[in-house]
Amino acid sequence: MVQRQLPNPAELLELMKFKKPELDGRKRRLDAALTIDDLRRIAQRRTPKAAFDYTDGAAEGELSLTRARQAFQDVEFHPGILKPAPDVDTSVEILGGSSALPFGIAPTGFTRLMQTEGEIAGAGAAAAAGIPFTLSTLGTTSIEGVKAANPHGRNWFQLYVMRDREISYELTRRAAAAGFDTLHFTVDTPVAGARLRDKRNGFSIPPQLTLGTIINAIPRPWWWFDFLTTPKLEFASLSTTGGTVGELLDAAMDPTISYDDLAVIRDLWPGKIVIKGVQNVEDSVRLKDAGVDGIVLSNHGGRQLDRAPIPFHLLPTVRQAVGEDFTVMIDTGIMNGADIVASVALGADFTLIGRAYLYGLMAGGRQGVDRTIDILRTEIERTMRLLGVASLAELTPAHVTQLTRLAPVSMSEKLRV
Repeated sequence: MVQRQLPNPAELLELMKFKKPELDGRKRRLDAALTIDDLRRIAQRRTPKAAFDYTDGAAEGELSLTRARQAFQDVEFHPGILKPAPDVDTSVEILGGSSALPFGIAPTGFTRLMQTEGEIAGAGAAAAAGIPFTLSTLGTTSIEGVKAANPHGRNWFQLYVMRDREISYELTRRAAAAGFDTLHFTVDTPVAGARLRDKRNGFSIPPQLTLGTIINAIPRPWWWFDFLTTPKLEFASLSTTGGTVGELLDAAMDPTISYDDLAVIRDLWPGKIVIKGVQNVEDSVRLKDAGVDGIVLSNHGGRQLDRAPIPFHLLPTVRQAVGEDFTVMIDTGIMNGADIVASVALGADFTLIGRAYLYGLMAGGRQGVDRTIDILRTEIERTMRLLGVASLAELTPAHVTQLTRLAPVSMSEKLRV
């Protein structure tokens, strides 16, 4: 029989301790975001559909992006027990310098479209966190502007080789003069991918006011206020600004890009050079033999060739083929710190986040990017402690099993068919 009594007023008062309300709306919504998916939902509410879909979408059926994210979800971890890791070291040495975390901010185009602070927010947050920031050729802040926002941190520059080669050469010289230490020579964009969400939305740079965009803007007046009261949205490094994304890319990019172009850029660039957009083992080995400083396994976030290889699945085979002394980085599909830990365990020296950073930017500007980094840092540290490792160097392939839903058909099976 339960013994009952009248409530003790003193005990009731102890329970009735209300949390002080947070009056800053931005801080309140960012504090409530516990995952990158939470930031994505906030971003979707606060950003016009065309701008959000440009960030969130991928090419054609978006299979490459879906599969890349699924690959990270299909990870089984193998923790060690009775291996205390009360303090974990998340720092790494990458491409001749240090990073406080095993990830940096990937290059993203048209970034001020998502939220007006754009690359300045990303570079500032990277500086505060002690991680690298990468500026895109199609960025909306100049090379010099990013350097000013991150004067003492590590800045990287992502280079497209244009039809007019002198544009690319001049950008290379400017990035070197500004003290950027690493060049991401990007090879997976000879032409634009078919980004169907953008076509259906009539998306263009700069955004055009139509009946649809006006209706969509009604519940998001803050985005349009920022857009209309800040400097014109345009490429900071290119003179062409009008048209759909596909038209802009096709006008600028050159499908004849080759190893000869790599040799020219290599001669112009005094720092480290990595090749971004590598998607098979053979190219990885050939690039190592060509003397580059590293590669980024990437299918461009699923935004170019749909049904492209999954970088995370490719990672262990590439690491085995190129050996331990060659820098291998990875992007595409990273939405959780556990994805980053799994990548390091399977051989990645470093990772890059693109959409995760942009979701934070759209959710709350610079503070939102800080929140993205904080969420990922917390997830990385927690995952490491649960695995029983105190440093990234302790992670090995034995900590991870890649569970596959998509297994290639063997040649013998093909012949039987």
